[in-house]
Amino acid sequence: MWKGNESVEVGIEGTVGTITLQRPFRRNSMDQNLVEGVRKSLLCFADDQKISALVLRGAEPGFCAGSDLKYISEMDIRQISRFEQECGDLGRLIGFIDKPVIAAVEGFAIGGGFTLATCCDLVVSSTDAKWSLPEVPIGWLTPWGISSIINRVGLVEARRLCFGLDSLDGNEARRLGLVDYVTDPGKTTEYATALARRIGELPGPAVKATKRFFSTYAMEKSETMDFEANRLFCENATSSDAQKTFDRFRQPKQARHDV
Repeated sequence: MWKGNESVEVGIEGTVGTITLQRPFRRNSMDQNLVEGVRKSLLCFADDQKISALVLRGAEPGFCAGSDLKYISEMDIRQISRFEQECGDLGRLIGFIDKPVIAAVEGFAIGGGFTLATCCDLVVSSTDAKWSLPEVPIGWLTPWGISSIINRVGLVEARRLCFGLDSLDGNEARRLGLVDYVTDPGKTTEYATALARRIGELPGPAVKATKRFFSTYAMEKSETMDFEANRLFCENATSSDAQKTFDRFRQPKQARHDV
């Protein structure tokens, strides 16, 4: 059994597999190690016949803050494009495996963390969690996962959200359909795990068929949409506004302690 890595922790509670994002010092933002760790965890749990459903969560202080801008600011545009493609692949992988994945969102789901959660089959959020898509205000289009937002809230509402004018709490996200269940703060993992156990008590073939049916529908246009979003994101990333954002995260070589 895959044991996880320094960015991802895996656990098993009966028939429920748990994947925890473990980069709290970077607000559980996504770098290559985290993306690869989640990908491998999903595939290993998919092959484990004892596991019926999965919970995806983040260590405190929150779920996930999206792409690690400090990490990608050191890349050239082709490397950034490829990394964001891999993030999109991760979102689609959640749909491809035949076991339901439940996102447990505490604290925040920002940018790629927002779309990572909405790619899951069910979403549980604390009432006070912050949901936001800040990409346009910092210079670029959301590069992947927009189709998962459209599937949940519709085209017009998804467009409004992607402009990044507003942030939502868990209750508002639930009202819009981004979130399926809300809980008191600190209770999302417990609630999501209980949901996963309930799913585990249902007839397995019927659960798999239901997931496959809806995933097939959801995936029909997602790869094409992600490809186009990534292309537009790369155009945006070369603009002066985007470069100003990256410059805030770049460090002079002599000041770096992480290279």
